[in-house]
Amino acid sequence: MIFEKNTPIPISDGNILRCNVFRPEKDGQYPVIMAMGAYGKDIHFEDGYNAQWNVLKNIYPEIDQAGSSGRFLRWEVIDPERWVPDGFVVIQIDSRGTGMSPGYIDPFGPVETRDYYEAIEWAAMQSWSTGKVGLIGVSYLAMKQWQVAALKPPHLAAIVPWEGASDFYRDSGRHGGIFSNSFTYAWWPRQVLSNQHGSGSSHHIDRDTGQRTTGPALQEELLVGNRTDHPHDRLNHPLDDAWNQERSPLLEQIEVPLLSAANWGGAGMHLRGNIEGFVNAASSDKWLFAHIGTHYESFYLPNYVAIQKRFFHYFLKGTDNGWGQEPKVQLAIRNVDGTASIRKEHEWPLARTQWQPLFLNAQNSSLSSQLITTSEYTEFESNKNSVNFSTPVFAEETEFTGPVLLKLWISSSETDIDLFAVLRVFDPSNTEVSFTGAHEKVPLAQGWLRASHRKLDIKKSLPYRPYHSHDERQALIPHEIYPVEIEIWPTSIVFPVGYKLVLTIQGNDFVVTEPGRLLHNHPQDRDDRLLKAQCKIYTGSPYPSQLILPMIPR
Repeated sequence: MIFEKNTPIPISDGNILRCNVFRPEKDGQYPVIMAMGAYGKDIHFEDGYNAQWNVLKNIYPEIDQAGSSGRFLRWEVIDPERWVPDGFVVIQIDSRGTGMSPGYIDPFGPVETRDYYEAIEWAAMQSWSTGKVGLIGVSYLAMKQWQVAALKPPHLAAIVPWEGASDFYRDSGRHGGIFSNSFTYAWWPRQVLSNQHGSGSSHHIDRDTGQRTTGPALQEELLVGNRTDHPHDRLNHPLDDAWNQERSPLLEQIEVPLLSAANWGGAGMHLRGNIEGFVNAASSDKWLFAHIGTHYESFYLPNYVAIQKRFFHYFLKGTDNGWGQEPKVQLAIRNVDGTASIRKEHEWPLARTQWQPLFLNAQNSSLSSQLITTSEYTEFESNKNSVNFSTPVFAEETEFTGPVLLKLWISSSETDIDLFAVLRVFDPSNTEVSFTGAHEKVPLAQGWLRASHRKLDIKKSLPYRPYHSHDERQALIPHEIYPVEIEIWPTSIVFPVGYKLVLTIQGNDFVVTEPGRLLHNHPQDRDDRLLKAQCKIYTGSPYPSQLILPMIPR
């Protein structure tokens, strides 16, 4: 293939983005598959993400052997050597202010999104392009796809957002209004600042040139002046205000064909956004895939690459490969042993779902289909202990697949309280079963809510999925009782006979294995008032606290 390094893309404000172009040797016009992000188009996967590389190599040893030398493998983007022979041009772009692209870094901001729009249109006009452009990539590169697709670039023909948030506030920044800080504060220096354009201290070396991937060094004052303080920005926008909203695409503006890939183990970043993006995009040609495994492995495995290629062959090349007849929803139905079976469906949530309410009983810590007639309460102290409610062991195999809703009646000793809701699986020996998550071991499902953010957007809320406005704080009056609804992110599991489901509610992060990567513990967001709050959960009539589960008939 032809490899053109650091090709300039002129931007209308006078800036220049740099990209790597990989295209077939044979003259002709080919559809383009593109990705733009901040992680460095010239940083080899093995060099930049060695621990993750070793995991992937263990799972898929042939990734840099059969069919590819691995020379151009990069974090969360496709391997050009596996795609160009199929008749595609592959373009990978350093976003503004990163790698070899000068400018001001503002991750996920509107200027960066507009840059992407212009890059799509530039690629469509090149002599080797058919004028059809598709987008693909994981996480950051998926989030940018949702954003730019909503701007409707004329030559954008299809997108494949793989495990990437679509709602900047709800999917990653603030879960239920609670600041998700630990990942952001680690991610910013490790994955973005280390690749800032002009960084003389970057440890990233381009294997092709032996030089830093960040270009000529700039003075530290210029580096600081050429970037926002992204973690600080997130912390200082606690409501879903204009700053957050301009980073969340209007999904109803997206009309291009899309294949959205969610990870059941991606609670906190790589699940909700892909499902909500699929449901709310206006595209008539849209598909949802939900899979298991780590955050990145699925993207590179041969069976998933075959799915990606088949999708793009259909929409970028017009290949009659039957993709248009594929069922719109394809789910990995999870088992408790860590395996899953793929099942093809036609809608989300599944039309045959039986929404099963299980009422909380504070008297005996149970989850039951019967509402007790007397009012009881149980309590926990934030940041110290938790309360648990359990089903009986299942007498027959039982599947839950879909969104989950928790309705509670609560009071707090303070003017607020943070609620962390966790669904857990226990085997017949009462040993907890955990699952491989996108980033770490995870429970079955999780949800969050800061009680002062309990206000619902009635128009966007659904009977099985609340939608909180997050446009104002509504303080609690200490010891008064309030109803709240908590969105527990979607899940899928088949409970064997003898297993049970446990709902845990507490006032701090639940982690399977310390220390956890997606924590909510910033001292400016969770102050002493929240950490010492005593929460009471009321059950029974007239406070029918309940967990509503998506049971799928056998």
